[in-house]
Amino acid sequence: MNVPVRITGASYSSNSPIASWIDDRQLLNYLNVYPYIAPDELIPFRPFILRLAINKSAGKVTVVKKDQECRGPNLQWDFELTVLPREILDFLPWIVSLVKADHKGSPSLLQVPPHPFEFKVPTVGLFNQAWTAKAWLLANSTMSHNL
Repeated sequence: MNVPVRITGASYSSNSPIASWIDDRQLLNYLNVYPYIAPDELIPFRPFILRLAINKSAGKVTVVKKDQECRGPNLQWDFELTVLPREILDFLPWIVSLVKADHKGSPSLLQVPPHPFEFKVPTVGLFNQAWTAKAWLLANSTMSHNL
C-alpha cells in the first residue's frame, strides 16, 4: 500500500494537522493526533496524554484534492490509540502495520506493539481502541485523585 499522504493544517476537532490518504478502494482515510487530556489554568498538574485517531468521525473530514478520485470517507474502520507523549514515536511503525493489516484484512500483518497496552477485542475484525498501559494508569490515577 504505497500511496501519497497529504498533510493539512487543521482538523474538525482542533487546530492540529491531519494526515490523509486515498486508499486503493478510493476511500479517504485520515490520521490526527491531539491532546486527550492536558494541563490548563484550572488544573495545572493534570497529565499530558495524547490520542492518535484514524478515521474517527471521518464523515466530518473533507480534504480531497479535486484531481483525486474518491468515493467518500472510510466509514468502515476507525481506531484510537491513547499514549504518553514519550511513547508516540515508538508507535509509528506499529500504526503503519495496523493500517496495512486493516486494509488487507489480515491481522497477521500487525506487528508486536512497542509498549504494552489495554484494549477490548471485538467479536468481529480488529480492535478499534487501545491505551498504552502507562497512559491508562496515569489517566485513571489522576481521575481517582480528582474525585
